[in-house]
Amino acid sequence: MATTEHIPVEVAFALPGRQKIVALQVAPGTTAVQAVAQSGLAAEFAEIDMAALKLGIFGKAVQPDTVLRARDRVEIYRPLQADPKAVRRQRAEAGKAMKKGGD
Repeated sequence: MATTEHIPVEVAFALPGRQKIVALQVAPGTTAVQAVAQSGLAAEFAEIDMAALKLGIFGKAVQPDTVLRARDRVEIYRPLQADPKAVRRQRAEAGKAMKKGGD
């Protein structure tokens, strides 16, 4: 007997002022990148580059070929706007300058 069951998953993408979560029913064995393609979010958001996707499931980075399980939420990550190490370094340098010249 062939199984025609589908599993529920979500695909999420967020911008600073807007987010969208799409609920899908996918076939068992569907990968994260296949779910993104099925969600239609790439057509709705020009920022999504299907060739260079960075994905996660519930905040944990995964490969695009990761097979989904029921109730997984695939998250599409945007590129970082600034290097976190560089930002911390700038804050530390600014703090040192304030301490030297302050009270």
